[in-house]
Amino acid sequence: MGTELVILLTVRTAIVRILTNFAREIPSMTKIDTQGALSEGRYLAFLIVEAARLQRTVFDRRVRKMGFTRTQWLALRRVGDQPGVSQSELAELLEVEKASAGRLIDKLEEFGWLERRPDDTDRRIKRIYMTDLGRRIHREVSPIAEAMVEEELSGLSRKERETLTDLLLNVKQRLQEMASDNDTIQSTELEKINAE
Repeated sequence: MGTELVILLTVRTAIVRILTNFAREIPSMTKIDTQGALSEGRYLAFLIVEAARLQRTVFDRRVRKMGFTRTQWLALRRVGDQPGVSQSELAELLEVEKASAGRLIDKLEEFGWLERRPDDTDRRIKRIYMTDLGRRIHREVSPIAEAMVEEELSGLSRKERETLTDLLLNVKQRLQEMASDNDTIQSTELEKINAE
């Protein structure tokens, strides 16, 4: 279940970020045409964004009772999955700016959950590790996160879960390709507009 949770959280985060930006660029995806086009309630991009928003809301409420945030949990989870990750690498994993990751790490160091250690070969780089307290917190919160994923997927069979994961991974991969092509596409479109 731990791997399933990481895959779902990673895929969800990437898809939500890309689809949220995509949805902002399209003026009206919510109109119902007379030919039976899908309404907002059945439009895939909105369903994914809304499901992710609700997932964040539920998780935030559950971990807030324990005194921390989803972002703090995600950072702890990522460091637990990749001990010795650098601040830059963690920022990339969390999809935040390096400065934001630095402030988050500072806070988690204050809590005693994480610690920075110098890199063995490059003293400019600090590697991030969980402390004993961080590992204990991680062990206490992991069941909450896993139970939440289990609960939200409880209406799906094992096969449906595997299919959903495979489909979302395919969508994520395609969106990542589209995102990397985005600068080229926008430049080409600007060149066309400027030429007119």
